[in-house]
Amino acid sequence: MITVTDLSLQIGSRTLYSDVNLKFTPGNCYGIIGANGAGKSTFLKLLEGKMEPTTGSISMGPNERMSSLNQDHFAFEDFSVMETVIQGHQKLYQVMKERDALYAKADFSEEDGVKAAELETEFAELDGWNAEADAAQLLQSMSIPEDMHQKQMSELAESDKVKVLLAQALFGNPDTLLLDEPTNGLDVHTTAWLENFLADYENIVLVVSHDRHFLNQVCTQMCDVDRGQIKLYVGNYDFWYESSKLATELARQQNAKKEEQIKQLQEFIARFSANASKSKQATSRKKQLDKISLDDIKPSSRKYPYIKFEMNRDLGNDLLRVDNVSYKSGDEQLLDNVSFIIRPGDKVAFLSRNTRATTALMEIIAGRLEPDSGTVTWGQTTSFNYMSRDLNANFDNDELTILDWLRQYADKEHDDNTFLRGFLGRMLFSGDEINKQIKVLSGGEKVRCQLSRMMLEAANVLVMDDPTNHLDLESITALNEAMENYPGSILFTSHDHEFIQTIANHIIEVGPKGVVARADISYDDFLAHPTVQEQVAKIY
Repeated sequence: MITVTDLSLQIGSRTLYSDVNLKFTPGNCYGIIGANGAGKSTFLKLLEGKMEPTTGSISMGPNERMSSLNQDHFAFEDFSVMETVIQGHQKLYQVMKERDALYAKADFSEEDGVKAAELETEFAELDGWNAEADAAQLLQSMSIPEDMHQKQMSELAESDKVKVLLAQALFGNPDTLLLDEPTNGLDVHTTAWLENFLADYENIVLVVSHDRHFLNQVCTQMCDVDRGQIKLYVGNYDFWYESSKLATELARQQNAKKEEQIKQLQEFIARFSANASKSKQATSRKKQLDKISLDDIKPSSRKYPYIKFEMNRDLGNDLLRVDNVSYKSGDEQLLDNVSFIIRPGDKVAFLSRNTRATTALMEIIAGRLEPDSGTVTWGQTTSFNYMSRDLNANFDNDELTILDWLRQYADKEHDDNTFLRGFLGRMLFSGDEINKQIKVLSGGEKVRCQLSRMMLEAANVLVMDDPTNHLDLESITALNEAMENYPGSILFTSHDHEFIQTIANHIIEVGPKGVVARADISYDDFLAHPTVQEQVAKIY
């Protein structure tokens, strides 16, 4: 168990949070949510002891071990994959190194023999004899094959390094597991494996993530960092989000009868209790939800940008045809003889185990990159708008302010300051923020600028390469709803499960040996369909 008592943290003149009192107990996965800059990752650093609170204390049970996901993908370049994973249990790793060094001595003494016996006992108590087998099993579960286990980390692709570092965090069954954005860089299969692993994990998990589907699958409680406080709420992300909206609505109805408000709350809880997660924790979670009272849910201070895409003209009969497109980057064949047709009304998610392949395809479709062979033909009535994965695309002059940059994309009717200020205000650029220069913007601010540009240009086709990158949960939610409601067609890539499931009506998976395309099928059905997945295996 972890106990947080009277904790506060002040950084400079800013109080990040104060008077925080929390208990984290085994068998629960806590999703830490909050606006950008609220202090989610900082809270994990406090729990891990990498930062000291201004006041208060954090305590764990005796002999309990904490493990965290290392964010530096290049921190273990000089170690083998196997050794990197075992370093997740530092005490065991130190015993192993000390033991091996002792046995390697040329002048092994009687005193060394006594020390070696002590180390052997400690090694056995820490389950050292099973360490390599356990580490190998974790790695293989994440599609890191046995022939890679003795390779140096420096030899691995970054996507594989991410998996090894995740295995390192999970290794040895830590009592508390801290995961900061664990799904970043993971393929869909490893993400699904991690969801199942955490749903059955019997110890404490605290996770920061912008992946709503992941939070919904694994979390039993949400840890909300808001208004300088950190509060726990029973349920997964969807329950927190909907209950927060309900709380805001009830706050507007202050003069309404309390009985009517209680009835609304009871109906809301009954609906969510019936849809509790399929994991082992479902029964206890339902009991917890049933105990919630009217005073237990609070309105959030979160602000959601206003995103609405409109079309400058309707689409005709033809939208896009891609014929026999191939593309190689260096020695890597990213696209091979790719062909498909996109029709008006299609909202297409492009998937791949290699994001460089989907990015190359998006660049070719948008005319930013020439294929080695093949053609791309757009319909006569299409006007597409492209949002690149490259954050600096469309920012040729980063000395411009946000206001002057956006003015470039406004027609004469909408290029006055009053309209543009109001427009940017709805995208959460308030007051003097609109006078910030492009070069000082964060990743999330640049994405909101690009979305503002796309709204002004009002194309009838949106082409978007991983648009949720760098966005917070509030912006992702707003963008998700806008893309669902958009009357035109969309071609997009994403790692966000919820995003793909709720928007796409056409799935195309791209591999180095071709594509698998399925229209009129949801993402979940695409993943679950055995015949489709057999076809997918053949293109890799």
